[in-house]
Amino acid sequence: MRIHRSSQVLALVLLACIFICDILAQTPKPTSAFKIARLKYNGGGDWYNGPTEEPNLLRFVKEHTSVDVEPTYEFVEIMSDKLFSYPFLFMTGHGNIVFSDAEVRRLRTYLENGGFLYADDDYGMDQAFRREIKKIFPGRNLVELPFTYGLYHCQFDFPSGIPKIHEHDGKPAQAFGIFHNGRLVVLYTYETNPSDGWDDPDVHNDPPEKREEALRFGTNIVVWSLTH
Repeated sequence: MRIHRSSQVLALVLLACIFICDILAQTPKPTSAFKIARLKYNGGGDWYNGPTEEPNLLRFVKEHTSVDVEPTYEFVEIMSDKLFSYPFLFMTGHGNIVFSDAEVRRLRTYLENGGFLYADDDYGMDQAFRREIKKIFPGRNLVELPFTYGLYHCQFDFPSGIPKIHEHDGKPAQAFGIFHNGRLVVLYTYETNPSDGWDDPDVHNDPPEKREEALRFGTNIVVWSLTH
């Protein structure tokens, strides 16, 4: 029996549709879920340490807020085309940080156009961070956030400011900010290290109550960055 030409054409079209649908099904779908990008920087500091921190925090955020999150560990380089696809950058480490002139310009553009940077001193990056952030905002200083600042109260209440998670040098825990047009664009935490409290329990052996404090404070940072 001879198949009519139109039937052959229809069969080919159907096969093509099936093929295209199969490709689309296997193609990763873009997501609008909130993600945190670990900032990769030069200078020798261990920017990569604690890869379970962000996923654990984001899972906690998902459990306690209505924020749609993707609890993954991702890192991004400053000069990457992907930088501007992340609303929230996180950086930490124990040592040196160096931003090139091009990276300084790019980070300033990122921060002045809606981006947010949270930097947590993991013990040993304070001097380098203060030096390099001054390159990005030479006319502005890191200012300590008062206990009444909204970030401390937006989801969980921290009436005494940032919690003390790790001892470090025994100094009081402090949180500093840089503002652009009234918006907090850089948050820097010193002498506390909340991000270590986001890690798996067996990494630092923090007491459960300290991990809970750290995760709650991290949740406040996420909520504040998304709503202000």
